[in-house]
Parts: sequence; structure tokens; C-alpha cells
Amino acid sequence: MPSDQEIAQSVKPQDIREVAAKIGLTEDDLDLYGRTKAKILPEAAAKRGAGRPEARYVVVTAINPTPLGEGKTVTSIGLGQAMNRIGEKTITCLRQASLGPALGIKGGAAGGGRAQLLPSEEVTMHLTGDMHAVTAANNQCAAMADAHVYHGNELGIDEIQLRRVLDVDDRPLRMIVQGLGGHANGPLREGGFDITAASEVMAILALARDLEDLRARLGRMVVAFTGDGKPVTAEDLRAAGVMAVLLREAIKPNLVQNLEHDPVFVHAGPFGNIAHGNSSVVADRLAVSLADWVVTEAGFGADLGAEKMFNIKCRVTGLRPRVAVVVATIRALKMHGGVGRVRAGRPLPKELTQEHLPALRKGCGNLVKHIENVRLHGVAPVVAINHFPTDTAKEIDLVREIALEAGAAAVAVSDVYADGGAGGRALAEAVVRAADGPDSFHFLYPDDASPEEKIRTICQQVYGADDIELSALARRQLRRFTDLGWGGFPVCMAKTHLSLSADPALLGRPKGFTVPVREVRASVGAGFLYALCGDIATMPGLPKESGAMFYDL
Repeated sequence: MPSDQEIAQSVKPQDIREVAAKIGLTEDDLDLYGRTKAKILPEAAAKRGAGRPEARYVVVTAINPTPLGEGKTVTSIGLGQAMNRIGEKTITCLRQASLGPALGIKGGAAGGGRAQLLPSEEVTMHLTGDMHAVTAANNQCAAMADAHVYHGNELGIDEIQLRRVLDVDDRPLRMIVQGLGGHANGPLREGGFDITAASEVMAILALARDLEDLRARLGRMVVAFTGDGKPVTAEDLRAAGVMAVLLREAIKPNLVQNLEHDPVFVHAGPFGNIAHGNSSVVADRLAVSLADWVVTEAGFGADLGAEKMFNIKCRVTGLRPRVAVVVATIRALKMHGGVGRVRAGRPLPKELTQEHLPALRKGCGNLVKHIENVRLHGVAPVVAINHFPTDTAKEIDLVREIALEAGAAAVAVSDVYADGGAGGRALAEAVVRAADGPDSFHFLYPDDASPEEKIRTICQQVYGADDIELSALARRQLRRFTDLGWGGFPVCMAKTHLSLSADPALLGRPKGFTVPVREVRASVGAGFLYALCGDIATMPGLPKESGAMFYDL
């Protein structure tokens, strides 16, 4: 089979105005970025969909992946292609990839095989500059906080919370000392960098309903605390206005196309294991008014991105998912069953490419838990087996049997990588059938539960933990946030994506574990608390052989 790059370069993109016309948009609804990509003017475009019934809403999630991923983005793109092929008017809504992982461990971020986005290289690198706008807005606010302290500190800032960000994997920046060299270089203090996709500004961009809401959320961002424990916001620092100006173009969704020239919205890119891991509210709300179906992707497994979509994002959008596609690969399930170990940048172990039914049966415990997690929210699960040439008929039949027994509405083999939309027809038909079931979507916990109760509920019901263990720091932080009136926020869990637990070594469906919560932070502008569980880094590092080494002109 040709390489991803060869396939992408063999397909001539349609003029983006022709792609837009398929969903009723005209050139007046677009800001053109050349012939192959555009920003959509949300207010103008929304008028085109006024009066239409809302599209049916489908989320693509997965089992706990290997470091290579299990093809969730490929499946999302291919499912959109397949849905359009069977006559269902569909828009796919995806996050914009972070440049850090794309040039680090993951490689290209535009799908793969015959389920890719065009222009693929531009989707991976820069696109229309939204990532840089988020970086600039965050760092402008951080600079203004330090400048305020330097110029007399009228607000009495004692503790600056906001870290600087950069859209690159760079481990030496995780913890730094800033202000060295005397008073002229600013206050001397410890600081650090997060990756841009982990910043609250990115979470705000993804959750804001419109430009006005974006501006209000930026103003509510807590940047620092005073000596007597009062929060200092971006509004207090007079930074929220310039942040909104820097993001005024970034809030417009980006329109690109897949290899079969169907419309795809690519917008916002919060991390799935740290932030809420979902594409933007603006893009999804616009898409449901312009199409009959919307396929969106949630980051990592159903324990992370999908849970956060259901309990954080859907609280903002008001949209009710009808179907969740749970992507699994035979190789990952065998790894969860104790056979082989997948390491990025190294050849796949032979054990994972050979039939091993006992390991597969054991590893399917992970799939079963994710099916349960979807059903826990009243959403119909459809399992997509992302097909590889080494998968055997017996292995596929075993996964189908176990998944159906666990309550999956359907199981379909997906060949979208090899065959594009044609290879996803069975999956598309299964999704359409599953969506005809009852609408039973509900949140996992009520708003008025305490933050500790919300954390415990997620850990026990979604992860399968016995209990949680709050550090002394986390307990103090929860008391502080509750006293400040933030206890009603939903909770965003930051943990490893490789396991249902907070320990990446616990594969399959672990039992008898406790989730350690070492710290809790408040994203007041985004509107959630997030709990850091176990050893989770908010700034990744580059591997020895990174994806960046394989790019050239």
C-alpha cells in the first residue's frame, strides 16, 4: 500500500468553496485561506441552518490505547466518508492536533491511509494559526501578571498560578527559575511551561459558545492569589481584553476536507489526558445545524475524552450523543491480555501479530469496561474493530462475541484505512441502526455534588477503582475552591491514557486499585476543576527518535 503521504498527494483537493456548498455555505460565510482551507464565520453560517432539525450526534472514542494509538482519528474521518457514501449528510468535527505530539511520538495528525484530511501537511502544521494565537494569549496574560508584581503589585499578588505555554514537547521547561539576573529582569520565582493544548486558554476556546462568551470566560480566569487568599483574575489585570483580541480569529472554526471531499471542521485542540480533549462547542453547534449527522472525536479512551465530553462539554452544548463508536484493535487487546509490549519507534512484537485467543479474551476486559462506560451515560455503544492484515477470523469473531455479550449495540470491522469510505460502510450502517434506539443520555453526577464526590464517582464508576486517595495538598485545594464558590463545577480528570487506573502499568481491566489525587487546579474561566492523578506531566518530552526527524521539504 502507498504511504500516507503518497496517498494524500495523489488526491487533488476540491476548491474549499465547493466543499462548503455541500452543506449550504457560500463564499460570504467564509474567510478563505487559499483554495483548500477556510475559516467559517459562525454568525453568518448559523443563519443557513436556521429552522433545520438538529443533526444526530455521534462520538468516536476507544479502549485504552497503546502508545501508537488505535486509529480513532482514522476511524472518525473514515466514518464520515462512509456516512456520506450511504447518503447520510454528515460533517466530521475534529480537534486540531498539537504540534508537540505530532512532531514527537505520534507523527502526522491528519488521519492515515485512505481516511485522511486535506491539505494533510497543513492540518498537522499551523493550519490557520489558532495554536499560536492561544499560545500568545496565554503568555501575554502571564507576562502582565509578572509585570504587575514588578511595578508595585497593587493587587497584593502573592502566588501566581498561570504558567507559560509552548506548542512543542520540551521537558527542560517543565520546571524553571525565572527572573535571574537581578531586579531589572523581574521577580525571581519558580515557574514552568505547559504545552499549549493543556492550557486553560485552549480549554476556554473549545468551550466558549461565541466571541462574547469567550471574552467573559477569559475575564474569569484565575491567574493568581493574593496574600490573604483572594483570587486575581485576568480581568483584574486588564489582560482579558487583549487576550480576546488575540483570539478573535481563532474562535472561527476551520473548514477542510477529507480525501473524498466531504466537509470536515477542525477546531481547538485541548489534550485528552489533561484537559477535556474535545473539539469546540462552536464547531459542533454549527455542524448540527447544517447536516443530518455530526461525527466528533473525543481524546484517548472512553475513561478520558468521552467521559469529559459527556459530563463537561455536553453541559455547555446541550447536545445529546446518540451513539459512541468504541475503537479497538486486536493487537491492543492482546497487549491488555499480557502479551507483548508496544513501544513507539520500535517494531511491533511478533506476539501481537500472531493469533493468541487466551490473551485476546483476557484483554477484552478492557473493551468490556469501555462499553459499560458508554452505557453508564445512556449512550448506545458500537464497537469498531480497526482491521489490520494480521487479524484472524477467529480473533474477530471472539471480539464480536464478547462485545455483544457486554451490551454493544453492534460490532463492525472497519477497513477505512485501506479502503476509505467503502471500507466503513458496515460501521456506518451499524451507527445509523444504533441511533434509532431510545435517547437515554444523562450525566454521571449532579452539579450540586461536592468536588470530592464527583472525583470519587468518576474513579469508582468509570475506572473501576476501589476508592480515591486525596493528598493533603489536594484536600486543602478542594476546601479553598469550595469556599470560593467553585464547588459546583464539573471535574476534569488528568491521568494516564494507557490504563483505566492512574498507573500506566496496570493494563486490561484492573481491580483493587486506588486513584491517588496529588493536586487539584481550578480552571474558572473554562468552568471546571481538574484533578492531577499519579505521575502526569503537563509538558511532554521528545523521544530519542521523534517524528520531527522525518519531515523535510
